[in-house]
Amino acid sequence: MNLKKIKYCPCTLAEGFDIYSSACLKKMFDGKKVSHILNYDPPSVSEEAAEIFIENRKRISISGVQTKISLILEKNILRLTKVGEHGTYILKPIPRDVKMVDQVPANEHLTMQIAKQVYKIPTAENAIIFFKDGTPAYITKRFDVKDNNLKLGKEDFASLAGKTSVNAGDNYKYDYSYEEIGYLIQKYVPAWRVEIEKFFVIVIFNFLFSNGDAHLKNFALLENSSGDYLLSPFYDLLNTKLHVNDSDFALTKGLFTDNFKSDKYKTSAHPTLSDFIEFGKRIGVNEKRINKLIAPFIEKHKLIETLIERSFLNSKSKKTYKLNYSTKLNYLKK
Repeated sequence: MNLKKIKYCPCTLAEGFDIYSSACLKKMFDGKKVSHILNYDPPSVSEEAAEIFIENRKRISISGVQTKISLILEKNILRLTKVGEHGTYILKPIPRDVKMVDQVPANEHLTMQIAKQVYKIPTAENAIIFFKDGTPAYITKRFDVKDNNLKLGKEDFASLAGKTSVNAGDNYKYDYSYEEIGYLIQKYVPAWRVEIEKFFVIVIFNFLFSNGDAHLKNFALLENSSGDYLLSPFYDLLNTKLHVNDSDFALTKGLFTDNFKSDKYKTSAHPTLSDFIEFGKRIGVNEKRINKLIAPFIEKHKLIETLIERSFLNSKSKKTYKLNYSTKLNYLKK
């Protein structure tokens, strides 16, 4: 990518910025003037460049298929963490083994920004950042590390469900239903009636924006300052349909434990409005609130198209992203 052609903030996608905007710097980097260009070559450039990141990857405690690199902000420079340091940022370079791999960072960034800006969904702070040669990467600020470098308590839903690769096989984080996650929230979260609405909303969002990788480890509870556990900010939101031909839901059972499908679902092979209403009832969302929570997703927001156009996706990917969204919106309205 030619960095000279940047017209929108690589974080908020606000117009008129070829660097991070002040709003981005405040939320993402605690007000420090951080460059949108890393002082590193991408690991794909050479074995020498890759070697720099290999040791770092051994120390990071976050699982997942995609390469994750731990960074820390020293003064106003982002650098790789050293032994004994807790990173405060996670860098995700372009991955491998999916189609249109070069679009993954822009895809995740756009999807996260739509969640945050359009639907006011609490997400991890995030941005696009560039290696020295202009290659893009996705960067996100960790929400589980305190200012004093101590980690907050965090439990993902694979742990809460008691599932590991040892006791449940290689597919352990997928063999479940979203209804069952709702029951886990009721079990482990004292303020579950508030948190269950957040969960309901993100399940609808993931369907609408084709996030087919919303598995058990991509939901978590986070300890707050009072020692209570609430849903963490959401993370790893990605329109996976751009890269793989996957199904509507990551979890093998889908929405329901008993494979319930409305008549319209059976006809179209995709969930519709009545399915999500039934889902809300089953997981304990107040029935008077269900339609109100769904309503913002039924409308087509102009800001969505604006953010897609301002994103760092290429032209072809922008068109596909819009098409995927429009298709899912039509199903949701049925």
